[in-house]
Amino acid sequence: MIIIIIILEKRVSLAEKIRSMTRQRRMILQELQKMTTHPTADQVYDMVRKKLPRISLATVYRNLDLLAQDGLIRKLGTAGAQMRFDGNPVDHHHIRCTRCHRVDDLPAGTVMVKDKGVGERTGYRIAGLHLEYNGLCPECQTEMQKTRV
Repeated sequence: MIIIIIILEKRVSLAEKIRSMTRQRRMILQELQKMTTHPTADQVYDMVRKKLPRISLATVYRNLDLLAQDGLIRKLGTAGAQMRFDGNPVDHHHIRCTRCHRVDDLPAGTVMVKDKGVGERTGYRIAGLHLEYNGLCPECQTEMQKTRV
């Protein structure tokens, strides 16, 4: 006897993902979308807890993972730095402070990097590009100047 199992992949639209959200997940998404500083999970927890005092840190972590899996937010991580979260899932580039680890969006049109030959030279099928500048943010520059005086 041969048994054939067919698994149908359900494609869920963005609107359906948002409608099916719990109150906690919706609040986390709303708070993230208000920010451009790309907070850590702990920072998101501190923001959301002001509106939902009974929410747990574990719930925030779990919902951040689910939001990222659904493509509604992006996880930003580099070696040695805490994972940060971006409420803007559209492809864009970042700049990170090497002192305080703050992450900001680069303004649109700041970077133009295209090399269609990468796939041809490596055999890879290129799916995207992650570009991140590193430097000192304005606040860290000011603090460092104050300590030199």
